[in-house]
Amino acid sequence: MSKSLSIFSALICTFIWGTTFIAQDTGMKVIGPYVFNGVRFFVGFLALVPFYLLLEKKNTHKVVSKNRTKFFYLSILIGFFLFLGTVFQQVALLYTDVANAAFFTIFYVPMVPIIVFFLFKKNIHWSVWPSVILCVIGGYLLTNFYDATVRLGDTLVIIGAIFWSLHIIFIGKIIEEFNAPILIGLIQTLIVSACSIILALIFEDFILKNILDQKIQILYAGILSGGIAFVLQIYAQKNISPAPAAIIFSLEGVFATIAAWILLSQILNLNNILGCGFILAGVLISQLLPEMETTKYKQ
Repeated sequence: MSKSLSIFSALICTFIWGTTFIAQDTGMKVIGPYVFNGVRFFVGFLALVPFYLLLEKKNTHKVVSKNRTKFFYLSILIGFFLFLGTVFQQVALLYTDVANAAFFTIFYVPMVPIIVFFLFKKNIHWSVWPSVILCVIGGYLLTNFYDATVRLGDTLVIIGAIFWSLHIIFIGKIIEEFNAPILIGLIQTLIVSACSIILALIFEDFILKNILDQKIQILYAGILSGGIAFVLQIYAQKNISPAPAAIIFSLEGVFATIAAWILLSQILNLNNILGCGFILAGVLISQLLPEMETTKYKQ
């Protein structure tokens, strides 16, 4: 897969995530966060099965046999990081509003390069740091956070952002060695679904009527976000390192804002538009400056 195709995959998955924020919020009117998460990711798992059978199954043994233990260790670890990231975010929406959740979730953007640097001692291209600052400023303006009150639920969002960061980082690690994005997607969605359902059985009620009442939100968040988008993320990170990938994924807030404007008739003010511009500038800097430097050195 080429770098441009990886960037395109990242943009599509980010668009899906951004529009899913609405489904996540409205989908909890009559069901709890663990039920929503469990059913959503089980639907995502089922959606990926035919793609795996058609596109990847015949090559699985060849790809995984290089180091079967390491593959399943990383896949399970990634699944737990995704489970913790989604659960903290989903539960937080009960205790804070969407603006706060969207702003504090964006904290995974600066967390990724910091964790990569200290955990793996990897040098980060200098363009990442101004890009991160632009994205955080953009998130601040985009979410109208300056009008918000910090709540206890915001702590849950920040904890979730740590696990989102680890998920992005370890996706980068596994796809470097094992070219099996759909299988990785299958494993992680199954882990998220199973863990969420266990929590739901302990803390919530499974009421089929209530689940069916939210079927549109669950199908959208499950098939497109829980299934397809997270596999596109894995495809994207095959040619994009974790720190620049996290910056691209910050466009989730931009797409969420545009979706709310179109679907919910929410008004875009000047700060929202400026926020979109700052994030877009951050994404462009993170992608174009390293390429320009590479081209310059080749000449």
